[in-house]
Amino acid sequence: MKVSFTILLVLCLGVFGYAQPKAKVNKNKQAVIATIDEKFGELTDLSDKIWSFEEIAFQETQSAKALADYAEANGFTVKRGLAEIPTAFTAEFGSGSPVIGILGEFDALPGLSQKTVPVKDPLHAGAAGHGCGHNLFGTASLGAAVAIKELIEAGQLKGTVRFYGTPAEEKFFGKLWMIRAGLFDDVDVVMDWHPSAETKANVQSSLALVDFIVEFKGQAAHASADPWNGRSASDALELYTDGINMYREHIKPTVRIHYHIQDAGQVVNVVPDYSRIWVRVRDTKRSGMEEVWKQVERMAEGAAIMANVEHEVSLVSGIHEVLVNRTGGARLQQNLEYLGAIEYTDAEQEFAKKIQESTGKEQVGIESEINPLEETQEHPMGGSTDVGDVSFVVPTIRLSATTAPKGTPWHSWAVVACGGMSIGHKGMAYAAKALSMTMVDLFEDAELRAKVQEEFKERKGDYEYKGMVPPGPPPIDGGVGQ
Repeated sequence: MKVSFTILLVLCLGVFGYAQPKAKVNKNKQAVIATIDEKFGELTDLSDKIWSFEEIAFQETQSAKALADYAEANGFTVKRGLAEIPTAFTAEFGSGSPVIGILGEFDALPGLSQKTVPVKDPLHAGAAGHGCGHNLFGTASLGAAVAIKELIEAGQLKGTVRFYGTPAEEKFFGKLWMIRAGLFDDVDVVMDWHPSAETKANVQSSLALVDFIVEFKGQAAHASADPWNGRSASDALELYTDGINMYREHIKPTVRIHYHIQDAGQVVNVVPDYSRIWVRVRDTKRSGMEEVWKQVERMAEGAAIMANVEHEVSLVSGIHEVLVNRTGGARLQQNLEYLGAIEYTDAEQEFAKKIQESTGKEQVGIESEINPLEETQEHPMGGSTDVGDVSFVVPTIRLSATTAPKGTPWHSWAVVACGGMSIGHKGMAYAAKALSMTMVDLFEDAELRAKVQEEFKERKGDYEYKGMVPPGPPPIDGGVGQ
């Protein structure tokens, strides 16, 4: 019987949902894909558990335990409570070189609790939620590590795979203390990913930032009977924020300054003797950020002088911009092109469009394509991550994978909704496959590792990395400046 080419193509599309890719992958890559498919149910359950725990920075006790327990159950050697952080851990399998690491985050954001519905509807009013998709992040990375572990155990790969359970990315930047503790000193290359509204090899940098607390201390007095006996810490705070906001006219477009007033007095009839503000300064390069940071710090002194109060500045932490690695990104790109775009059902696209409608975005659904590798921008805008510091210590290859519709506001309830249902689950599994395939390349190809490390050294140059953390242990209780 003769079958036309068109009919064969239709049959292929019907079975697989897309035309088969031209590129071939070796047995080890086929094996990791199969492992992720086999463990998809387990990984989805793990991700959903972390999604339900809703734990914020340094409080991710249940989330860290769930990930570490799963790693242990899969044969990894787990070390818990590292770098003086109860929720930081590593899970390792294998021995010798190369050592390939993979990062996994799992903290949530305050106040973003949400049901898996496409309209704002908190699951637990006032609770936290995974508005950055970190329930998917940690799970996918650990899934990729498990897939590699199985190949090492079977003798198909040689070396060591190490998963890093990295807490507090959203606030205090836990990786800084893990770096300070030397946990990345022996790693050849690190893999990283992040949930996104698009899928791509991420060859863009991020913004460097610094966080610091300013406290003003004055003299309390009755606000009506004898205000002349008071020295208002609240006045100093207002003068300070006025100064910051006037300064915005005179900074470069790449700079961002944020602040959160934490205490400005307790009652209306008392001249406040204490106020406190959390300030954050960002720029595309650490050098530019530092210049603005020092000026904003000096302005606090000026505000204190004008209000006739004392002031104190305390460093919380600070992070570097990401050091891009295009060599690693190019190999990751090849694996994305093999996998092809994630496919979505009509129901998932309708869910996505409802999310877009609810957040005031164009109702175009989920973006589902693999574009060519981007050019790296000199001054990209966007967010910040403590992965930047890791990238200054060890070469880091980064992925973005689709877990929410195009245009979705990040750090919002909409990301939480998608992260607890099939749209997020598909992105999680896809990320695990792309990451583990690229890790196979790194284990098998010594020349690739050498080129990745060579680019790392060239981009870093003679810059000597120094983490921006104050002396002493991390602020586990969240009591910075209190």
